[in-house]
Amino acid sequence: MYKLISTSLGIGYIKGGGTIASLLCCICLYYSRTCGISPSLSVLIALIIFAVGWYTAEKMEPLWGKDNYRIVIDEIAGMYVTMLFVPLSFKTLVVGFLLFRLFDITKPFYIRRLEKLPGGLGVMMDDVLAGIYANLILQIALFVSFL
Repeated sequence: MYKLISTSLGIGYIKGGGTIASLLCCICLYYSRTCGISPSLSVLIALIIFAVGWYTAEKMEPLWGKDNYRIVIDEIAGMYVTMLFVPLSFKTLVVGFLLFRLFDITKPFYIRRLEKLPGGLGVMMDDVLAGIYANLILQIALFVSFL
């Protein structure tokens, strides 16, 4: 069960799994916008994804090593954080996806430091911070009517 969750239903076994997981998260978010999920429920969902990801990544570390590429639930969490409190549209999802992947891959501004945290916390926190940075840029772009 831990493998299934940490790999996001096996996506982590695919080459480029982190990007694919982020993209599938965008697709799910796009189609879920019709459900009318409230902002408070969105925060709760983000916290649940984070907690489950932390726990399963912690369980997989003894088997796969520190922050193994197969663990992609952290990308799901980071992409979800990217889109918190952002009006969902095709344009905002594309920009959010690109920003998140940029921050997740390059790891600037203390992101790399967070992945050094112990166990599952380090696995999750670097992606969450990448999502926070992407979200802030999206919020600023929306505020100044760039998007």
